[in-house]
Amino acid sequence: MQCLPQFEKVKDAARGLSRVSQADIIQLLNKLAEEAEKNIPELLEANQKDLDRMDINDPKFDRLMLNKDRIEGIASDIRNVAQLPFPVGEVLEEKKLDNGMDLQKVRVPLGVIGVIYEARPNVTFDVFSLCMQSGNACVLKGGSDAAFSNKAIATLIHKVLKEEGFNPEVLQLLPPDRSAATELMNAVGYVDILIPRGSQNLINSVRENANIPVIETGAGIVHTYVDATADLKKATSVVVNAKTRRVSVCNALDCLVLHKDQLSNLVEMVDGMKAFDVEIFADEDAYAALEGKYPASLLQKATEESFGTEFLSHKMSIKTVDSLDTALDHIYKFSSKHSEAIVAEDAEVIQRFFNEVDAAAVYSNASTAYTDGAQFGLGAEIGISTQKLHARGPMALRELTSYKWLIKGNGNARP
Repeated sequence: MQCLPQFEKVKDAARGLSRVSQADIIQLLNKLAEEAEKNIPELLEANQKDLDRMDINDPKFDRLMLNKDRIEGIASDIRNVAQLPFPVGEVLEEKKLDNGMDLQKVRVPLGVIGVIYEARPNVTFDVFSLCMQSGNACVLKGGSDAAFSNKAIATLIHKVLKEEGFNPEVLQLLPPDRSAATELMNAVGYVDILIPRGSQNLINSVRENANIPVIETGAGIVHTYVDATADLKKATSVVVNAKTRRVSVCNALDCLVLHKDQLSNLVEMVDGMKAFDVEIFADEDAYAALEGKYPASLLQKATEESFGTEFLSHKMSIKTVDSLDTALDHIYKFSSKHSEAIVAEDAEVIQRFFNEVDAAAVYSNASTAYTDGAQFGLGAEIGISTQKLHARGPMALRELTSYKWLIKGNGNARP
């Protein structure tokens, strides 16, 4: 195995983190944030090499792109993580048994966390900071699209680790080729858990081929249902923001599910999307409501493929329904269980939506753009889990821990 020496080094480095103080980790992360800001020109130069190789119309282009504001935002997120409570050692449960033994259930790091991701260089910073603040080492396998960016970021992190007296092997960046991903998926005994971040194809490949435990961060096929009782002003704000704020991320709106009683309001509801050149794939009723009132070049008739699609671009479908039940059926059929929203004023309707929609994040009268670790007050995120084992939703510090039992006796021998 080409990567075996790296796996061995990171496993040993993870063991050493148990002897590192929380104060030292905080100092390390604050220094990294400072160095990221100081090295903006160098990071942007590396990023530009990646951007030069990608079509600007590729949905991944926006994810790949770094700029001064984004790097400053990354530095701010690192500082936020450094300020969060250190989860390791937190006592989750304690009890005293009749035989006199004391039991404690305490948080511990997962150990070595592997992440396979595509064209998102910010993930390199995010994963490292979250892993350090939760006592974990990490093995990262980025995509070839971001190879220059990831290498520059990893080099900067290793520099700061050495300067702060840490073992630099706590972060391993694997080569960007596919063989490295295969080795990581088979790093039994070295990597404790693997998290894929990227397209549905990537996630499926990791889930189907990995021989180590996987936490699935699913694709975001996101719906917003506008009920008959919805307030138009709220619906317009929520829908436009969820679709246009940042189209290339997994919490962006893909399908507007519209109650037929709101068809007369549809033109006003989507009017703000014209400025963003949002292409709408409308079903028969929605198309009739929009025809001649929404730019013809941006209005298409929906096909079966228009639904259940994660667009990751300025595209959106509209499905008209005649009841809450029909809306729930449509979401049940096409949801990826990431983020779903309802706009409504009827409290009973909202409660049914909350009860029946199976997703990691379910909203009422708010944009799905909020599904984000930082927005949830978690500092940052390593991914958004759509599965139900171990963790669900934005995964941050606590989700990067497990637990163990500590038992204190006094010569106890079991009869």
